[in-house]
Amino acid sequence: MFLVGQTLILLGFIFQICNLIIDVRFMLYKRNFIEDKKYRNRFLDYLIFGMVCLFCVVYLIIFFAKIKSVWVGILLFAGACFVTTVLLWIYTLTKGIRASAFSISKTLIGVVEARDPNLNGHSLHVQELSMLIYKYLPQPLHKGIGSENLKYAALFHDVGKLGIPEAILNKPGKLDDDEWKIMRTHPEISVKILKPLHSFDNLRNWILYHHERMDGRGYYTIPKEQIPLAARIISVADTYSAITMARSYKPGKSYEEAIAIIKDVAGSQLDKYIVDIFCSIPKEEVEACICRIQAQTQNL
Repeated sequence: MFLVGQTLILLGFIFQICNLIIDVRFMLYKRNFIEDKKYRNRFLDYLIFGMVCLFCVVYLIIFFAKIKSVWVGILLFAGACFVTTVLLWIYTLTKGIRASAFSISKTLIGVVEARDPNLNGHSLHVQELSMLIYKYLPQPLHKGIGSENLKYAALFHDVGKLGIPEAILNKPGKLDDDEWKIMRTHPEISVKILKPLHSFDNLRNWILYHHERMDGRGYYTIPKEQIPLAARIISVADTYSAITMARSYKPGKSYEEAIAIIKDVAGSQLDKYIVDIFCSIPKEEVEACICRIQAQTQNL
């Protein structure tokens, strides 16, 4: 019975080590979440991590103390199994909530694009392209952006078009000056729509300034030094998508034509550094983005 008890305690210790790994992976997983910084609280994360570490130490102490009661082994093993079950349940639940939140977000974007047939998956395309650029960014630049933050900012960059009259959105010809002034307000409207969501506080300028230019002649004429890196990424992705996707008033251009245009405006309209990264990405990966969007659209 003594050996049974010791074996159960040792198995419990192994389970607690697994729990430690699960907890660390969960904390790393949460780092990419869009969080409301005002209410961010890491105390519980560190408390759970500390408790699991303490459990590991206690299990070792009890194991080497060689307590001869098999019930101690049973209780410790059952406790380890319970902690494992709870951590896995929380991890799975969190992933499910995250997936649901993104599905709801895509539904909202679908509403936006339903009002403007010319968009036709444009927001999802920009998101795919932005994430592809992010993948090829030097690793040190990742920390200042965050994949989940960029993912949502790129998806919602045109959500402000909900506030633009359909007559302007669906106009087949060129917009006149007054109509263009209204169209240029869509980044500001995007920020107003997302304002109640405090978790988007850090993303607002990324969305607001995605039409800014390196030469200072963008929507808000701000100097290039004040344009966030994420906004520059979205701008390159947005430009490529707009060039290559067909509209009611123009056919879509090829990858080669789009790259030539983007290179031509690098340094004036677009950030040359981001353009250079984008142009270095294999053509197959860039074109795969629109293939994934078309597949998603067909499945809806």
